[in-house]
Amino acid sequence: MNILSKLYYIFRKYSKAVQLYLVIAGPGLVVMIADNDAGGITTYAATGAKYGYNLIWFLLILIPVAYYVQEMTVRLGVVTKRGHAEAIFDGFGAFWGWFSLIDLMILDWLTLVTEFVGMTSALHIFGVPAWVTVTGVVALMGMIVVNGRYWTWEKIAMLFCALNLIYIPGAFMVNPSVSEILKDGLIPNFPGGFNGELFFYLMANIGTTIAPWMLFFQQSAVVDKGMQEKDIPWGKFDTLLGAVLTVVVAIFIVIVTGTVLKGVSIDDASQAATQLMHTNHYVGAFMAIGLFDAGLLGAICISLASSWAFGEIFGWAHTLNTKIKEAPWFYASYFFTLVTAGLVVLIPGAPLVLITLFVQVIAVTLLPAALVFLILLLNDKKHMGEYSNTLSQNLIGGFIVISIVILSTLYGISVMFPDLFK
Repeated sequence: MNILSKLYYIFRKYSKAVQLYLVIAGPGLVVMIADNDAGGITTYAATGAKYGYNLIWFLLILIPVAYYVQEMTVRLGVVTKRGHAEAIFDGFGAFWGWFSLIDLMILDWLTLVTEFVGMTSALHIFGVPAWVTVTGVVALMGMIVVNGRYWTWEKIAMLFCALNLIYIPGAFMVNPSVSEILKDGLIPNFPGGFNGELFFYLMANIGTTIAPWMLFFQQSAVVDKGMQEKDIPWGKFDTLLGAVLTVVVAIFIVIVTGTVLKGVSIDDASQAATQLMHTNHYVGAFMAIGLFDAGLLGAICISLASSWAFGEIFGWAHTLNTKIKEAPWFYASYFFTLVTAGLVVLIPGAPLVLITLFVQVIAVTLLPAALVFLILLLNDKKHMGEYSNTLSQNLIGGFIVISIVILSTLYGISVMFPDLFK
């Protein structure tokens, strides 16, 4: 009886912990899994086709990198009750505030275009015209946000996050060699040596795993959800779990294309899906469905990141817990960004593939500035108190910034002097 009582209390303890986590869960999972957006799927598919399993080790390194970057937004949002755009304006003044906001708006809009590229190309495989996809997506996203409840929006977003896992069974269906994955993928190596092409792929993978919009989105989501300081440990766990899942999904995509399409030139994920259908129809269909879901989830989050930032700066009502008539400018900016980005993919001859690939590189180029602002804000002991950065957190953050700057610089040098790294 004593043993049964102990087991019962242990079960009660852990069940309460799970219930508490399910209440807090959301911002970390959504922002991380949404970062496996249409551009990300294309990047991972192209990486696997180009290098096989050889860069899996690099993706694994991005788990702690993504976590340490994003968990800072949890602490900053909970303690200050301000979104990231507002925090930068208050902390560094109007000049740097507008600098960061304009960077965010441009990059968010370009990234949103890539989401529509992914969604239209994915459904084109099933014979759906691009204009139907764009119209349907805008209508669906409108219905998701106008309900006037953050919690409802988050539950719907979590459903799309679950669908993002569709790549995992797809990888098992192509029967990859586990021994080759372990041998080629887990030992650090630079296939083909140091050159501009390798730098491009490394930067693209960083840019699709850690992007400036993620900082703005998660901090605003934490504020909109109303998380408290007691929720910070669960918010950090939510972020860690999201970081693990996003990289796991990325690795499975690399495994799929690295197994079936290695050596095939892949420009976008829809092309990879089409190629995969020749080998295994279901795997190709999984890739196409996952690409549409990734684009939709990314579009949901990126458009909100921009609207939240605009609302914070201009003092508009900027929460999903309001109706359209209560926050007209918040919703107007949301739909304007969404519709204009969707229209771009309908322009005949638009360089959509080029936009998709280079948006990831642009994102990682702008990332160091965003990270510096974030680290400085986390060192404001007056506002952050016990939740300010520790020495180890500053060292880790500084190492991430320096690493990205070095990689960006090497890529720039390789473009200017292509013979230098041969």
